[in-house]
Amino acid sequence: YIARTLIAMEFFIGGLLFFNITLRKKTYKAAIALLIVFSVYLILLITLSGNKGNCGCFGSFIIMTPLQAFIKNIIMLVILILLMKYHEGWQLKNKWKYITPVILIAALALPFILNPIETDYEEAYLNKPKDNYKIELDTLYMHAKLAEPPKTLSQSKHLIAFLSLTCHHCRIAAKKLQLIHQKNRNLSIYFVLNGNPEKLNEFFEDTHSEDIAHCILPGRPFIFLAGTTLPDIYLINNSTVEHELNYFNLDQSEVEKWFQE
Repeated sequence: YIARTLIAMEFFIGGLLFFNITLRKKTYKAAIALLIVFSVYLILLITLSGNKGNCGCFGSFIIMTPLQAFIKNIIMLVILILLMKYHEGWQLKNKWKYITPVILIAALALPFILNPIETDYEEAYLNKPKDNYKIELDTLYMHAKLAEPPKTLSQSKHLIAFLSLTCHHCRIAAKKLQLIHQKNRNLSIYFVLNGNPEKLNEFFEDTHSEDIAHCILPGRPFIFLAGTTLPDIYLINNSTVEHELNYFNLDQSEVEKWFQE
């Protein structure tokens, strides 16, 4: 709900800018305030995580690092300040006074109409327990692309990693899992990847993990299984997630010990 409301705010301000409505009085100020909030977030992101990965400003449509996005925001702020000084925009007359609420209603409604919230996904990944819960691998079998996942994933023990092709942390996890795989090829490790297949070669060139069995899973089914925090690494026994692993401290001996139990 928060993500869609944020999109609605951007859409509403963009609509007012597009139609030149009450710019100096409200629109410029709202746009500047929102850009400042985004810029503060980007500064925190760079400080805490470094200038890595995609800032997410344009989703996966345009890839930008946090620093590139911050520079973009500064340029937009300068333009808005100059416009606020020299360009007033239109003051609406009576016959046009309803255009603002129309833009507002459209902005609020469209994110929920085009990308509706589905409570079954919310139940699956926001309220899921930490350990010992059933994972719906039928979702994987039904929606997987590129390669068909083996039905044996539903039986016995497997390490299944849910990774995004463009996520910096996912690539670190893939590199660590590749090292574990090289040292012990008897361990059943499987990658469920999400992203544009055109990024697959780049992902494998970076991680050298192409010899690990994998498939690509589209967005909604991927989120249904993986949740919202990536990378997600599961130790699965007969379709039951017994443990979720933290990629920071992946340990070869601990993984092997679990497989042998």
